[in-house]
Amino acid sequence: MEIKTMKNQRPELVIEEYFLGKTWAWGLFEDRFGTIRQCFKVEMNGLVEGNQLTLDEQFFYEDGTGSKRLWKINALGNGFYEGTAGDVAGTAKGQSSGNAFEWTYMLDLPVSGRTWRVKLDDRLYLQEDDKIINIARVSKWGFHLGRLTFFFSKEMGVLNSARPLI
Repeated sequence: MEIKTMKNQRPELVIEEYFLGKTWAWGLFEDRFGTIRQCFKVEMNGLVEGNQLTLDEQFFYEDGTGSKRLWKINALGNGFYEGTAGDVAGTAKGQSSGNAFEWTYMLDLPVSGRTWRVKLDDRLYLQEDDKIINIARVSKWGFHLGRLTFFFSKEMGVLNSARPLI
């Protein structure tokens, strides 16, 4: 689905407004065969200064490990965005339209002691209850590796009650 088809969908998703302050998420990674490989939770804190959203993400994985990502996302106007993070190669490009936000970037992903550079085609959809459904396709050299599915909430209690789906 192209993002332009979401133009009239409401509520409108403005990422620098939604991610301002605390946000919580939980999700999972499914490989290309549909096998769930990892479940996780995320705590985020967003700060907006001028046209820039700084989004500090802390990931907590079911195996007890964790990781961090610090995004610097610039609103360019007319629903377009660019962003950088330490494990993102180059610049992420994004666009919002209606209740949707599409975000594509190359991510350096640690896998079994090595680093794989993978492409993420990340799509977020704001729901009427102020929750976001996020589906990200993960690929390498054009081959589908798997899918990340996240659910975002501004309510911490929702995260605390979330149980792994495996």
